[in-house]
Amino acid sequence: MKKVKIDDFTNYKFLSNPKYSPDGLKAVFIQHQADIEENSYKSYLWLLDTEKNTYKKLTSSGSESTFFWKDNENIIFTSGRIKDEKFEGTRYFKISVNGGEAEEFMKIPIKVSDIKEISENKYILTGNYDRYMEGKNKDDEKDYNVLEEIPFWSNGSGFTSGKRNRLYIFDSEKNELTPVTDEYTSVGSFDIKGSKVIYTSVTYRDKMPLTDDVYIFNTENIKCEKLENISDFSVAKIVFYDENTLLAVASDMQKYGINENSKFYKYSLDSQKFTCITPELDISLWNSVGSDCRFGGGEQQKLKKDFLYFTTTQTKDSHLYRIDIEGNTEKIIINEGTVDSYDIYGENIIFAGFRGLNLQEIYTFSMDTQKETKITSFNSFIEDYSLSKPERLRIETDTDVFIDGWIMKPVNFEENKKYPVILDIHGGPKTVYGENFFHEMQYWANEGYAVIFCNPRGSDGRGNEFADIRGKYGTIDYDDIMKFTEFCTENYSFLDKDKIGVTGGSYGGFMTNWIIGHTDFFKAAASQRSISNWISKSMITDIGYYFVKDQQAGDPWENVDKLWFHSPLKYADKAKTPTLFIHSDEDLRCYMAEGFQMFSALKYHGTEAKLVLFHGETHELSRSGKPKHRIRRLKEITEWMDLYLK
Repeated sequence: MKKVKIDDFTNYKFLSNPKYSPDGLKAVFIQHQADIEENSYKSYLWLLDTEKNTYKKLTSSGSESTFFWKDNENIIFTSGRIKDEKFEGTRYFKISVNGGEAEEFMKIPIKVSDIKEISENKYILTGNYDRYMEGKNKDDEKDYNVLEEIPFWSNGSGFTSGKRNRLYIFDSEKNELTPVTDEYTSVGSFDIKGSKVIYTSVTYRDKMPLTDDVYIFNTENIKCEKLENISDFSVAKIVFYDENTLLAVASDMQKYGINENSKFYKYSLDSQKFTCITPELDISLWNSVGSDCRFGGGEQQKLKKDFLYFTTTQTKDSHLYRIDIEGNTEKIIINEGTVDSYDIYGENIIFAGFRGLNLQEIYTFSMDTQKETKITSFNSFIEDYSLSKPERLRIETDTDVFIDGWIMKPVNFEENKKYPVILDIHGGPKTVYGENFFHEMQYWANEGYAVIFCNPRGSDGRGNEFADIRGKYGTIDYDDIMKFTEFCTENYSFLDKDKIGVTGGSYGGFMTNWIIGHTDFFKAAASQRSISNWISKSMITDIGYYFVKDQQAGDPWENVDKLWFHSPLKYADKAKTPTLFIHSDEDLRCYMAEGFQMFSALKYHGTEAKLVLFHGETHELSRSGKPKHRIRRLKEITEWMDLYLK
C-alpha cells in the first residue's frame, strides 16, 4: 500500500455541479484538479450518458467554471480560453454534446455571477457593478480605494465599497445590457417563471442590513414591485412554486441570531401573506460537513415539480430531503457520507459526494428503487493508499450533553506502542466533522500520528440549541473539547499524553489561541487563520460589525469587558505552548492582524512562536489556495509538530 504524501491532493479529482439535460438523457458536471506546474486549478466539463452510465471529457482548455443547458444538444459555458486583457466581462461559449469545437456564443461586459434564460436571445442575470468606476479610467484609479460603507471588503473579493451584485437583462442579439436594479441595490438569489422574476436584495448607502427585501420584476412591462411582509427576514432562497405562490428559505434570527436554522415559508402573491410552513422544523439547511478535498460548488436548494429539494447536515453526514408546499418533509438520500451538489430529473437524482473513505465521485440515486449507484471512478486510485478509518466515540461532557468525536490510529499501527497525537478543531463554529476523507488527517496518520477530532457544542447538525454558543465562546465549547481530549488519552493507551499537539483554522484557530492561554496540556500548537481579539475583529473584518455583536453578545462601546473576556489575547501572557501561526494577507474574514497580535504577544512574553504569512491567499488557503501554498502550509504545520512531539 502507498503512503499518503503531502502533495497527493494534487492528484485528486474534485467534482461539482452536475446538471441533467432537459430530457434527462444526459448530464454534465465539472471536474477540477490542481496543476502544480502552473500553481493553479484546471476545470473541465464532462458529459455523462445517463442510460449507459458512460462519461467522457467534453472540454479541454481547463478554464471552464460555470455552464447551463441551452437545449438537449448544446451547452453554454464560461471559459478563459480566449486571452484578452482589455475585456473584463464574461465570455460564453457553446459546444454540442455530439462533438465538435466550442464556438464563442456571447460576450457580456460585466463579471456575471448567475444567469438564466428568458427567451431565445434574452437572459436575466446578476453581475458586478462598481459605481465608483462609473465614467473613470481604471488605470487612473488603481492607486486608490474609496470607502464609504460597511462592509468595505469581502474575503475572496477584496474591496467592495460601492460595488453591488446588480440585476440585468441581456439581449444577445442586440448585445444590449440593461440594468434592472439601481446602483445601491445588491441582489442575492433570483428565480424566473414566464415573464416574472422574483429576487432578494439589500439596498444601502452606509451599512449593509442583515435582512432582505423581495421584489417581483415583470420582464414584459419592465416594472418592479416590492413584496410586503418579508422585509424582517434573512431570505436565503426564494422560488416560484406556481404562478401565484412563492416558496422561501428564511430566518427571522429572533431566537438564535444570525446562525439560526432557517425555516420554510410560502408567500401568496394574491394576499401578500408570508406563512411559515415548518414552525417546528429545527434542522440545518445546508451541507456543512468539512473536507479539504472539494473545489467548486452547486445549489443547496432546488425546486423540481411539486417539491423543493434541499441538503441538510445531520450529526456527521449531509443528506438530501424534500418538502412540499404544505410543509411535509421527506428524507430522500440518507446514506452515510455527503451530498455536495446535485440535480433531479423525474425520479432520478445525480450528485457528487463522499462515501466512506473514498474521495468524491458522481453517483445516481433512484427514488423508485431507492438504489444508489456509483457512476465515476476518477479517484479509485485511493484504494491503493494506506488509510486510517476514523473510530467514532460519543461521550458525555456535561449533564445530558453528549458530543461526537473520532480517533484515527496511525497507519501501520502497532499494539503496545505509544504515538504522538494531533487534535484538529473545525472552523465555523457551525460546521461539523464527519467520517469522510480529509487529506491533512490522512497525511498525519501516515506520518505516524494519531489524530483526534470532535464536534463540540457550537457545531452544526444537531439543532439550534446545541449550536447556540453566543456569548459563550471559550467556555462550554472549550470544556467539551478538553473533556473529549482527556477521555481519549485516559482510555486509549496508545495515545502519548506527553506528546499532544493542537491545531485548527478560523473558529478552530480561535480555539487554539484560547487553549494555549488556558492550559499547558498541549506540547505544540498551530493556529490557522485565527481570531485573537474580538474588539479589533469587530471593526476590521468583512463580517465583523455584525458577527461579533451577534456571537459575542456585545460591542466595543457598551460591552468592551465582555469582548475582552472572550479574546484569547487577554490570556496570552499565560501561554507557554510553542505555537505556529499560519495566516494569509488577503484573509478578510479573519484578518492577518489577528495572527500578528497573538504572535507578538507570545514573543513579548518569551514563548516560542513562529508566524508564516502567505501572500495572495484568502481565508480559503487550506481548501482552495494555490497548490504550492497548500503544500507549504501543511509542511510548516507538520514540521512544527515533529519538532515538539517526536
